[in-house]
Amino acid sequence: MRVLFQGDSVTDAGRIRENPADLGQGYPQYAAGLLQKRYPEISWEFINWGIGGNRTGDLLARWRTDCIDLQPDLVSILIGINDTWRAFDQNDPTSVERFEENYRRLLEDVQAHTHAKILMLEPFVLHDTSDKDAWRADLDPKIQAVRRLAWEYADAFVPLDGLFAAACVERPPLYWTADGVHPVEAGARLIAAAYADAAAKLL
Repeated sequence: MRVLFQGDSVTDAGRIRENPADLGQGYPQYAAGLLQKRYPEISWEFINWGIGGNRTGDLLARWRTDCIDLQPDLVSILIGINDTWRAFDQNDPTSVERFEENYRRLLEDVQAHTHAKILMLEPFVLHDTSDKDAWRADLDPKIQAVRRLAWEYADAFVPLDGLFAAACVERPPLYWTADGVHPVEAGARLIAAAYADAAAKLL
């Protein structure tokens, strides 16, 4: 069972890129551990191809070699926060229309050229500082776009923005993330638990 994790720095999580077996220090390593423990009878292969800083356009540029050619059985995608973030730190916005078009092309390629199941995770931001409030006008329409695309293409979907909003009622944002975006261990384990539950439905 070949599982491919795709996305940006939340997925990358400091992985050693020269070592294809390294899953990084984030949710992929915890999700892999949970799935191996639950289903020891399955021969698992986990690949983390997340790259920090990536946006949907970056995924498109490398999608043939970093997804299609790998022929995964399950591909998960967590992308979108940088499509918002670059509008605020580099004045380089991605419109919601372009974001949705890019994402749709990724999903259509998976369906057309692989037999993979698709697990989508929505992007998220936790309000650790007041500047994150301004991100909502840009990010929320992109989250809605991801949800629309999930209805069309996904075999499973994890609503991370909603899950973290609920989690922040119990614990503050900095319990889950270092900066509202990048999970610490508690946040990575929260994602992994939801990921494993969603992936289990596809086995």
